[in-house]
Parts: sequence; structure tokens; C-alpha cells
Amino acid sequence: MAPVIQELHNRSKDKPVDAKVCVTAQHREMLDQVLRLFGITPDYDLNIMEENQTPTQVASGVLAKLEPILQKEKFDWVLVQGDTTTVAAASLAAFYAGVKVGHVEAGLRTHDKWRPFPEEINRRIAGVIADMHFAPTEEACKNLIREGVSKEKIIITGNPVIDALQWVANQPCPPEVETLLNMHGNLRNSQSEIRNILVTAHRRENFGRPLENICLALRDLANYYNKRVRIIYPVHLNPNVWEPVHNLLNGIPNIKLIPPLDYLPLVHLMKRSYLILTDSGGIQEEAPGLGKPVLVLREVTERPEAVEAGTVKVVGTEKERIVAEASLLIDRPEEYEKMAKAVNPYGDGKASKRIVSTLLGEPVEPFISNRV
Repeated sequence: MAPVIQELHNRSKDKPVDAKVCVTAQHREMLDQVLRLFGITPDYDLNIMEENQTPTQVASGVLAKLEPILQKEKFDWVLVQGDTTTVAAASLAAFYAGVKVGHVEAGLRTHDKWRPFPEEINRRIAGVIADMHFAPTEEACKNLIREGVSKEKIIITGNPVIDALQWVANQPCPPEVETLLNMHGNLRNSQSEIRNILVTAHRRENFGRPLENICLALRDLANYYNKRVRIIYPVHLNPNVWEPVHNLLNGIPNIKLIPPLDYLPLVHLMKRSYLILTDSGGIQEEAPGLGKPVLVLREVTERPEAVEAGTVKVVGTEKERIVAEASLLIDRPEEYEKMAKAVNPYGDGKASKRIVSTLLGEPVEPFISNRV
């Protein structure tokens, strides 16, 4: 959402636009570094973060704390982004207050309410409430139309995550990334360059056995390829993730377990990686924009455009499948190149301009998705 906030503030210099930023701090430590990076100072901070909180606790906290703000400010629009529990609760609070809702990144669907959990239902709730749907792709638009949303209430914008990615990728590489990649000495062994594999896996649906399977697959890959690969895994602080990952992977020489990364170093680590294994939604859009193949550690994805374009492959959470698909990309350059050179269908860096222009009733430049 940062590029949209920046665009609103830029427009306010010559138009009567009064934009307020309200953060819920559903994830405090993840939020603050992004605010610093983009120079955003929130007007309201609900500060609902609690240790190991449930979606119910998040939703109830957002509803209770957002209500007086909506009553005070009497906004024309409330913008929400994506599929978090914050999005579902904020949309509902705005509806109760009689405020129009604009849903950014609207229309993504797996059509399985349990996968991803609880994000699929969060996104659908926002979709039912929204007065304007900012769909990132043509496929997302079609999903909304199939659900009965009027075409007049949908605009295909691309995803502002690509706007943010392009800006951040052009910033200088932070020194902690250079340190991380050089901590084992020279990046080359006697035969070839060591390939860095970035892993992010923390989704609630993967807690328990699926996450254990992912870790066992990483262990097998690390042992088999030994000095040919280095696996870097920023581990989420949730104990449901931190504890099993460290129990299964700690001490393996070519697996580096590190704390969660801020957005700037994460983007630059993606740029320097050979391959990315993830259960993240956003990385499925970001990594292809950097020319990096992605193996999705989930059974389904709400981003089928990336699969169709060839930049992403859904491999599930079974150990054997993960090892086989990763090995294919490590061992066969032609398979790697097919994914690395595929086209990213998710944005052209102008989504935030389209979103703000729509809200202000201005002409909007069409987004032509770069689909293969």
C-alpha cells in the first residue's frame, strides 16, 4: 500500500485530497521497518499486536479500535489491501460506519476456503463489502464478475506491490546482505558458483506436519548438493514456525537460519538468489519481477497467472516433490531458464497511479498485462 499512500500525498499538493494512514500493527516488528523505509508516519496506530494472537483476537481488536476513528473522520473512502484479517475487519467496520470501501489487490481466489487459511475468506469478505475493486490482473477481474460484481465497479490496475518492488530494488544493497552472502568466504567452490536458495515458509495452513516436511526436504537438498548450494531461511518468530525449523535444521553447515528480514534486505536477497521456495503470496508476484523462479510450498495458489506464465510452480508440501522440483532447476539449466525468463503478469509499476486516479474521478491509463 505504500506507493498508493505516496501517490495520495503527492496529489494533495495540488488537489483537495486529505489522506489519513491507519495501521493496526497486526505484526508490529514487520510493520515498523516498512514505515521507515517508505517514510510513512501513521496518523493512527491501533497497536493491536499480542503474542501468538488468534485471527479472532485480531478481528475483534480492529473492529473495536477502528470504530471511533471512522466516526470522527467521516471518510469518503477506506482503502484496504489484500487478504489479512485486518482487511476483513476493517472492511466490515467501514461498512458499519457507512463508508465506501476500495479493495486493493481484489479478486484473487483459490476457491478453497481453507487454503490459504484464513486469507481466502478474508479476501472474499472484503470483496462482498467493497464498493470499488482494484483487481491486479484480468483473471482476478473475471473471478469478481463470476461472483456477481458489476464491471463498473472493477478496474484492472496491476498490483502496487510491483510499484514498491521496483522502487526498493533500485535502492543500494544494504550491507547486511553482502555480509550474509560472504560469511562463508568466497562464493565459488572449485567447480562452480554456489547457488543461494532463499526460503520463506510460515503460513498458518503449513503449521505442523507440512512445515516439518518442508524442513526435511531442505535438509535433503542441503546434504545432497553440499557445497553447491547455500539455503538461507529467514524464520518467522511465531513459535509454531521458529521451534520446528530450528529443531530440524539448526547446525547444518550450508543452511543459514536467520531472523525475519526487513523488506529492503529481503528484496536484495531475492535479487541475489538463484531460486526461491516460499509459501508467501506476495513473493509469488515479486520474485518473477526479478527474474527468479519460484516453487510454491502450498497445495493451491490464488495467483494462477504466475503458474500460467511459467514463473511459478506449485509443488505442495511433500518432501519428495519439493526435492525433485528443486533438483530439476539446479541440475537442468534449460528448465531453469524457462522459468527465469518468463514474463511477470502482475504489474508495470503504475498501479498506484491508476488507483488514485480512479478515486479522484480522473482518466485512467489501461493496464495491459504482460501475459505469455
